[in-house]
Amino acid sequence: MRFKDRAEAGRRLAEGLPQLRERPDTIVLGLARGGIPVAAATAAGLYLPFGAVLVRKLGIPGRDETAFGALAWSRGDVLRIVNKPLRDLILARGISQAALDAVEARERSELLRRAREYPGTDHDLRGKTVVLVDDGLATGATMRAAVEAVRSAGAGTIVTAVPVASLEASTSLARVCDVVMALHTPGKFHAVGAFYDHFEQLSDADVVSQLEGAGVAGRPWPASAPVTNKGPR
Repeated sequence: MRFKDRAEAGRRLAEGLPQLRERPDTIVLGLARGGIPVAAATAAGLYLPFGAVLVRKLGIPGRDETAFGALAWSRGDVLRIVNKPLRDLILARGISQAALDAVEARERSELLRRAREYPGTDHDLRGKTVVLVDDGLATGATMRAAVEAVRSAGAGTIVTAVPVASLEASTSLARVCDVVMALHTPGKFHAVGAFYDHFEQLSDADVVSQLEGAGVAGRPWPASAPVTNKGPR
């Protein structure tokens, strides 16, 4: 299974979640940056509000794609999730604690910058169904941090929805989410971008533009969509 781009992936996610269409007290949150255009298309297809959740992966020095943890922005503070067994293994293999601390300091600084500059990152999630969307899951570390962030904010039901995920990530997230939906879980998983024809890096301007279009209260209803609230179907 391949996707033309993130927008197409988001539309296909919406097709796979018909039970959430126009459901009250439900919001779609994309992991910034890559998950934002996916979430925008998913939310538009489901006629749901959307916004962002801010998460930063803590990558192993020299192997940035492999995460030993993640940071998330939650209710005005930084939530820290660390895979302690993996961290201890990294330290035992010669990477210093100072090197890991430097990674965390850098990612914390970037997370705080985005919290200041990105609109649509503060939502009242108490009792709501939250659909967390990203462009794909390799280790699942950043999504796990996002799950912890929205749960700490009082979310009721948490749904993880992604176009593609490793089997390991899907299995791990099933332990902490109410629902995990991945359109494709390939037997061999190398990188998320390998499943897209177009997988460009997104700029801050790209993200801000989409979030400003949504507004802090959520995505506007498409002009052709009936403004109704019919609940689950």
